[in-house]
Amino acid sequence: MAEKMIPAMMTQERMTAPGVITFSEVPVPEPGPDQVLVKIKEIGICGSDIHVYHGSHPYTKYPVTQGHEVSGVIVKCGAYAKKYQVGQRITIEPQVFCGRCYPCLHGKYNLCEHLKVMGFQTTGTASNYFSVDESKVTPIPDEITYSEGAMIEPLAVTIHAAKRFQEIKGAKVVILGCGPIGILLVQSVKAFGADKVMVTDVSDYRLEMAKKLGADYTINTSRQDFGEALIHNFGSDKADVIYDCAGNDITMNQAIQNARKGSTIILVAVFGKMATVDLAKLNDSELDLNTTMMYRHEDYVDAIRFLQEGKIQLKPLISKHFAFKEYAQAYRYIDENRETTMKVLVDVDPSEE
Repeated sequence: MAEKMIPAMMTQERMTAPGVITFSEVPVPEPGPDQVLVKIKEIGICGSDIHVYHGSHPYTKYPVTQGHEVSGVIVKCGAYAKKYQVGQRITIEPQVFCGRCYPCLHGKYNLCEHLKVMGFQTTGTASNYFSVDESKVTPIPDEITYSEGAMIEPLAVTIHAAKRFQEIKGAKVVILGCGPIGILLVQSVKAFGADKVMVTDVSDYRLEMAKKLGADYTINTSRQDFGEALIHNFGSDKADVIYDCAGNDITMNQAIQNARKGSTIILVAVFGKMATVDLAKLNDSELDLNTTMMYRHEDYVDAIRFLQEGKIQLKPLISKHFAFKEYAQAYRYIDENRETTMKVLVDVDPSEE
């Protein structure tokens, strides 16, 4: 496919301070020899972006151009970028890693000792065009919309998390917290063959959405005791694994106090402050406390495969779209509708899905 006319200038978003978003006209980047130039279509806003907006992200400095959940189309290829063609619909893996440290050399580049993430420690995709290494591009099939394509990144997070419990097939699973990640994790563990999934939250709205998207049991812990519900639904053997997608002392201690002895707890959420949890009980029950960090390319591949197979649904999680210049309004909407907002998307170029 021939390259389309590319303008000389483009609009780029910048957050210059917490809550302060500006737009400026900058030159369209020229892709390097191993890069492709992507016309950005959709950008998703996640919980970490919201932390940046409120000035509470510990690893982001201002000014910063945001955007790490993204979809787009290739409009130009560098001289040595031969894997994809102009017109290819894609998403981007936003990790920038060194390739030389111990984790990188052993296939765990998501744990790179010098890891940077686009939109946080390096320039993100919130612009009309974005130049990126071809190796960080993953194609999306024609049947997946650009809106869904922008949600592959958070889905890959939960695909990776699901794999962190190797015996997930046939497992009895508890997921604490029904935000977007919690509900995506419900679908991910089910896609991998989990037997039954119990979810908890304090929002009936979010619990109902989790139920519609695959949860077998929904527990509002503001009204029901977690430990009693666990035994009621799974019996005295309780769950095989508990995933904490809420990330606070209350949920983590619920997991530690009620987990079956010798079972596994996996922390998915990022704690906003130093945790105060019962490590004595953790030790006494010989619990495996595990964690999960982002994803690798194979998680993107699995995410797309499960979408194609119809095992995971993303469209029900899309709460609202905002125009590119309405970036600030998107954050205000999220703040004003926290309980009922799942995924908000910014339409950089909504001309086609």
